[in-house]
Amino acid sequence: MTRHAPIALDTVWPGRSYPLGATWDGQGVNFAVFSKHAEKVELCVFDDKGRYERQRIVLRERTDDVWHCYLPQARPGMAYGYRMHGRYKPEEGHRFNPNKLLLDPYAKDLAGELRWSDALYGYTLGSKREDLSFDRRDSAAFMPKGRVLEPAFTWGDDIRPHVPWQDMVIYELHVRGFTRQFPAISEELRGTYAALGSLPVIDYLQRLGVTTVELLPVHAFLNDRHLAEKGLQNYWGYNTLAFFAPEPRYSCSGKVKEFKTMVKSLHSAGIEVILDVVYNHTCEGNHLGPTLSMRGVDNASYYILNGGERRYYDDFTGCGNTVNLEAPRALQLVMDSLRYWVQEMHVDGFRFDLASALAREAGKVENLGTFFAAIRQDPVLSGVKLIAEPWDLGHGGYQVGNFPAGWAEWNDRYRDAVRSWWKGDGGAVGELARRLAGSQDIYGWSGKRPHASINFVTAHDGFTLADLVSYNDKHNEANGEDNRDGSSNNLSWNCGVEGPTSDAQVIALRERQKRNLLATLLLSQGVPMLLAGDERGNSQGGNNNVYGQDNETSWIDWTPSEHAQALHDFVARIVALRKQHPSFRRRSFFRGKRADESDSKDVVWLRPDAAEMAPTDWEDEHVRCLGMLFSGTGLIDLGERGETQRDDDFLLLLNAHHELLPFMLPARRTPWRLLIDTAQDLGGEAVVGEARYPLQGRSLALLRNERENGA
Repeated sequence: MTRHAPIALDTVWPGRSYPLGATWDGQGVNFAVFSKHAEKVELCVFDDKGRYERQRIVLRERTDDVWHCYLPQARPGMAYGYRMHGRYKPEEGHRFNPNKLLLDPYAKDLAGELRWSDALYGYTLGSKREDLSFDRRDSAAFMPKGRVLEPAFTWGDDIRPHVPWQDMVIYELHVRGFTRQFPAISEELRGTYAALGSLPVIDYLQRLGVTTVELLPVHAFLNDRHLAEKGLQNYWGYNTLAFFAPEPRYSCSGKVKEFKTMVKSLHSAGIEVILDVVYNHTCEGNHLGPTLSMRGVDNASYYILNGGERRYYDDFTGCGNTVNLEAPRALQLVMDSLRYWVQEMHVDGFRFDLASALAREAGKVENLGTFFAAIRQDPVLSGVKLIAEPWDLGHGGYQVGNFPAGWAEWNDRYRDAVRSWWKGDGGAVGELARRLAGSQDIYGWSGKRPHASINFVTAHDGFTLADLVSYNDKHNEANGEDNRDGSSNNLSWNCGVEGPTSDAQVIALRERQKRNLLATLLLSQGVPMLLAGDERGNSQGGNNNVYGQDNETSWIDWTPSEHAQALHDFVARIVALRKQHPSFRRRSFFRGKRADESDSKDVVWLRPDAAEMAPTDWEDEHVRCLGMLFSGTGLIDLGERGETQRDDDFLLLLNAHHELLPFMLPARRTPWRLLIDTAQDLGGEAVVGEARYPLQGRSLALLRNERENGA
């Protein structure tokens, strides 16, 4: 941050209406803020730390509803905010209150932190109706301020990894939680962007085989008041305050360039960076929430208001409000933010929280609506990776399989199918087979490929893998909501004992179940997503909703243990196997046909007697064992030039029954070789000499048959 002595900004030039935000051009700073309904706008200048208001400047220039000025004396590091004058008529959708200092929606850096106070509310807190009171207390002392940013950064030869979709192994992690207890990092770096970009962390990710990290929200966010009053912190960050500014709590230097350095370091190791972004709502909440930024700048333009009574918001997110992407300036805000993170911060893509909310027009989900059309035609954004969480909380919000071309989706049907199968539920075999094969029934109809399915068994929201096999019920008492929060439908099984145990048999079964779930994930068609820490059995003590637990409950435990190391090595070995063999990374769906008359079908589903599954088998509630035989010849069009590659034949065996089942192996000229068996410690390949493979209860096995001239 550039320090400058306090000066009076006596010279004010008209400036320009574009770009929005505070823009340093090497000589001065241009300020531009949109408000269609404001009647007067004041730019408030503070000291560098944002503590004292030094000057107010009335913006007299207004172009296309953008208020602007240029200050030739201003420099990077200057803290600022806005005060908006206009009607306070909540019943008409207007909530202007010049007593409330407002954060610039385009602020790229922040000075200071928000401190909760009743003065942050536009109405008198405690009044029966917020539209019948008007709070005159000044909120500036409690608000973070925008800070003029010097954007210069030496990117050098930074190159985006551009990992092909089918080759990706996504690793969902929390910047703070992943690094807070990482043993090879100095204490002052832990929990920060600098830690994530450090050599020990990068080495760990590379050895595991990760190609892409997906970061939980790093846009600056608010710590909810109800959490602060309980002594908790907003940990996940799905409560955005500033769409352009990196979260300051994750920075050890206090400088934006720390985030850029992290991205550059990960790129140098060939690792992509995808951001989990929250554009569907903001931290200002419902009609009783605080006035911090967009609500006070132009409430009626930025949010979807209820058509019947405009003092209320249409809430499709469960967080009190929904950003109105039908409004041109709100859409521009989101698009400008996305481009900023790609062009200035060099990120490789985005995972959109509650993406269905972004598609709503007139309250209905329109998959080819304004936002998606804007993304598709944008020369910057159409070239990055786009992943949807394909649902929201409103009517018609569940849209798995319906997002436009160019989008991949979190596939919760994959999660539920795999959990149900290994839990031992009946009637799960057909659903499991469809998910193993890439979910063609969900994505194939629209011309998409298997990589449209982001497969996951666990994610930040819910049980970790270790807890999935250790708890039948959630244990969220520490959240202070009487265990009412978090999902009760976890499709989990505790293997006979709830929570921690010293029973050796239960422990062994849980370790096997972890291997079953992870191996299934990594050997399925589609893009696998691992939850950070699952590869070493990280537990949250049965808490499936740690959004407010910024502590040891949610931080990854890196304590060395024999089980943790064994599971890590198992995952790394399967990731390497996936990378080595294109059969697990198909760009096209299976056809169930022969590549030619002399070859076998590209995929065959088998019973334990080696007979092909019949229609009645798929409907049998008692089926707990399945074989998936897929051919390595043809139909694996991996090359950009359309060439095909040949691979070996593979046989994937899955037994969710509790007893051993001998599985008849398909006849081949050469013996089958065992690559993986989750029921035994297998360091390499082993020749299978018998016609039947003894598939242990609750286990998975993968066998390979080498083809002549195979890849």
